[in-house]
Amino acid sequence: MNILLILIPVSVILGALGLCGFLWTLRSGQYDDAEGSAARLLLDDEELDGKSSQDL
Repeated sequence: MNILLILIPVSVILGALGLCGFLWTLRSGQYDDAEGSAARLLLDDEELDGKSSQDL
């Protein structure tokens, strides 16, 4: 039973850190444009030298 005196505060602290991390990402706007990121995955990027990925 003495181990609960250690495990309960540790779990509460870890939960609070997770909540703070989630709120930080929410405030920094990481979840604002979920559809735009999904659409960008489907687009082909141009290579730096001007050739497309199909020319390789």
